[in-house]
Amino acid sequence: MQLFVNSALDDSLKLLLIQQLPVDITVVFRRDLPTDEQQQAFMAADLVLGNPPAAWFSEPVPKLKFWQLDSAGFDGYRNAQINARIANMGDYFAWPCAETMMAGILAFYRRIPELVTLQNRSEWIGAPIRSRTGLLRNKTVVILGTGTIGQAMRQMLTGFHCAITMLARTDPKADLHSAEELRAVLPQTDIVINCLPGTARGFYSAELLAAMKPDSIYANVGRGSTTDEQALIEALQAGRIGGAVLDVTETEPLPADNPLWTLPNVILTQHTGGGQPNEDTGKVTLFLENLMRFRTGEALANEVELGRGY
Repeated sequence: MQLFVNSALDDSLKLLLIQQLPVDITVVFRRDLPTDEQQQAFMAADLVLGNPPAAWFSEPVPKLKFWQLDSAGFDGYRNAQINARIANMGDYFAWPCAETMMAGILAFYRRIPELVTLQNRSEWIGAPIRSRTGLLRNKTVVILGTGTIGQAMRQMLTGFHCAITMLARTDPKADLHSAEELRAVLPQTDIVINCLPGTARGFYSAELLAAMKPDSIYANVGRGSTTDEQALIEALQAGRIGGAVLDVTETEPLPADNPLWTLPNVILTQHTGGGQPNEDTGKVTLFLENLMRFRTGEALANEVELGRGY
């Protein structure tokens, strides 16, 4: 059997993977191949680790039997024509993403960006800043999405005694199920945290932004495509909402001329939300665990169906 590794692994992880693979599996690393040979090697593989370009799935991939994604999301592959068992990273990135959003929201309320700027200028203002600080405690929060990131966010926010409402279109356990229901509660909501996948493209519309409180915060750790970004920029510029914490944007990298770079009420974390120590080691470890499960016919950890989106 042949394994195609799309993930960018360093030499030590490549060696670790090779040493732990069964002897009947040969491995090809995409980054070791000339560009014009990469897709051909992918098409010849029985096993895949990582997220190859979606364009490579424009035709059927008949040999593929097991595919370990190195991400939690996979909305870009919904139309892939494959008959393989597939697993994603489950909640591997959920807690780092949730911590990033918590850090950004707390930084916004506690004026951390302003204080860091003053520190860089060796400028002491002190007491006047105190009256501009806010508290996360007892805030009213709506979390969009009941997946692993949304659940991690809910658990963290309970420690601040926040009133939490969850939205999901298909989860019967969610409190809200539609944009109309969401719009009705936004005038009483302090924080909206978007954890939606890319399949919810354009969900957070100009109409929803217009329904938010003037001092509310919009945070997005899902996909930039789920938000009407131009409407968000206009709302921030006009002071119709208090601020935004954005790990994702519609275009990444964010273009240099995008106003989000310079708006004082925006914190950008540059899609680093899922980052953690030994991130790539965890991807290899999960692949090897699932490979063993696949070969013995066991259920995969975090098995998913592309067409269903989860």
